[in-house]
Amino acid sequence: MDAPDAAHADFDPWSPEFVADPYPAYARLRAGGRAHWHGPTHQWLIPHYEDVSALLRDRRLGRTYTHRFTHEEFGREAPDAAHEPFHTLNDHGLLDLEGADHTRIRRLVSKAFTPRTVEDLAPTVRRLARDLVAGLVADGGGDLLATVAEPLPVAVIAEMLGIPAQDEERARLRPWSADICGMFELNPSEETARRAVRASVEFSDYLRELLARRRKAPGDDLISGLLAVPELTEQEMISTCVLLLNAGHEATVNTTVNGWWTLLSRGVRPDVGPGPEPDPGKLSTAVEELLRYDTPLQMFERWVLDDIDLGGVVIPRGSEVALLFGSANRDPARFGPTAGTLDLTRADNPHITFGAGIHYCLGAPLARLELTAVFAELLKQAPGLRLAAEPEWKPGYVIRGFKELLVEV
Repeated sequence: MDAPDAAHADFDPWSPEFVADPYPAYARLRAGGRAHWHGPTHQWLIPHYEDVSALLRDRRLGRTYTHRFTHEEFGREAPDAAHEPFHTLNDHGLLDLEGADHTRIRRLVSKAFTPRTVEDLAPTVRRLARDLVAGLVADGGGDLLATVAEPLPVAVIAEMLGIPAQDEERARLRPWSADICGMFELNPSEETARRAVRASVEFSDYLRELLARRRKAPGDDLISGLLAVPELTEQEMISTCVLLLNAGHEATVNTTVNGWWTLLSRGVRPDVGPGPEPDPGKLSTAVEELLRYDTPLQMFERWVLDDIDLGGVVIPRGSEVALLFGSANRDPARFGPTAGTLDLTRADNPHITFGAGIHYCLGAPLARLELTAVFAELLKQAPGLRLAAEPEWKPGYVIRGFKELLVEV
């Protein structure tokens, strides 16, 4: 299984050059076959849209395997006991649950996370986007990531959860999330694990205290809504809240920053209407293309629970597959000869940026609302937006984004 595979010779997720532009390597993977064993990460790389889309829905794969097997039965070692706080937090969230527990919790959480919830948040999202962009414009520019892209979704999630503005923990939400999400990168270091454990403990402790406050004085926030669902355990509520923050802002932050870098570095703008107010339909189409063209989550991993066969390649039970979202979203077999081209008017755009199947992103409608709001305000308030410096990519590959994006208005 460790035999070299020439098709993935340049698939190097720890290389800054690869992180900066993984798409040529993806093209070679697609040309070389449907599944490639990658020894450095001990994973099967799956690069084609059709396969990635199908495997996201295939119940022979799972985000976890513990609903069917012990670690020993599955041929895996149990997680390090020192990392237990992170795994307790992560393993009780929707992202990593499978089977009956996933069905139960998604059904219960959906009662509190409804389309009406998102609709009710729309005025808040638009106000926050307007004010943040106004601040950037008043300063003549700055770091788009730190001043607009990050604060918006974190503030929205804080509002949604009912985290009081006066709580000093509001300022710690983004650092907590960044530390926890470090564990989703490939082969995380022990220092990364220590930071994730510390953040898991601190964030959980804060949410436990906030839950106690809401039990005494419920509000109309999501935490109060979760408390009204008696079938949820306290740990499930805490894990759900953390997941909503982590998954609820990474796509928005990276799509905003990566998207504007894509636009500004090419000197193109969405054709969103003749007047100062962007056309909502055209803007929505442009945002969907930016989500496809430079996917914020490049890889989604699954465990193989029963043997699968991809074009004659048998991937055995106990293996891990790496579903390459970034490659699938630029697959010419699905998106045609212009798959590698940015087309802000692309109408047929079934990208898989938000996943598919039972793990389809619960927060996708909120992410779309935030993205259209912030892009609309930047187009309206900063029509002369331009790059002030060439940005530098962060070292992470799975969640791929810039360290900063310096702009002038």
